Amino acid sequence: MRVAIAGAGAVGRSIAQELIDNKHEVMLIERELANIEPRTVEQAEWVHADACELASLEEAGLDGCDVVIAATGDDKVNLVVSLLAKTEFAVRRVVARVNDPRNEWLFDENWGVDVAVSTPRILAAMVEEAVSVGDLVRLMTLRQGQANLVEITLPADTPLAGRAVRSLDLPTDAALVTILRGGRVIVPQGDDPLEGGDELLFVASDAVEQDIRDALAPDDAPS
Repeated sequence: MRVAIAGAGAVGRSIAQELIDNKHEVMLIERELANIEPRTVEQAEWVHADACELASLEEAGLDGCDVVIAATGDDKVNLVVSLLAKTEFAVRRVVARVNDPRNEWLFDENWGVDVAVSTPRILAAMVEEAVSVGDLVRLMTLRQGQANLVEITLPADTPLAGRAVRSLDLPTDAALVTILRGGRVIVPQGDDPLEGGDELLFVASDAVEQDIRDALAPDDAPS
């Protein structure tokens, strides 16, 4: 897979190295000459250009990329890069960094963004996930806000202990995708029993998050 990353700061370089380690081709596009440091990510292709200029992106060959990541520290730049990538070059997947959570509402399909990544929101979710037991925590938003990755850790004394996964009264627009139990990652089957301390990961729409809470905290949960 060929990936173009706009912005060769610390974030862009880190993403580039991770992708290279996973055997992908990476092109780093950077406007500031002082930030062009090929020795920091030697296997990447470095391009000195303004990613907000159509001609520069054409010259860089953005039309040959499968994914574009707008990773600069400026939300306005990331939106422009995303829009050009999607509308002018028909890039299949566009991922954009959100620096200011107040701008998150802009990062949607209208600006060409397939996936918006808000670092402050993710960090906050990680903190909540680390300290919350028995409450639903939203970890990530998927597909322009159409669904979320959410997590809940069952209390040690959960009345659901011993109950089979299939017995959960989950809403239609929710899917239990993984159970984390100790050092194990479990792909849940209908007959698998739940245990206290299980971390349950769901993909669900906004509208049914309260229904998931209700299903996992029943007033009476006979085995």
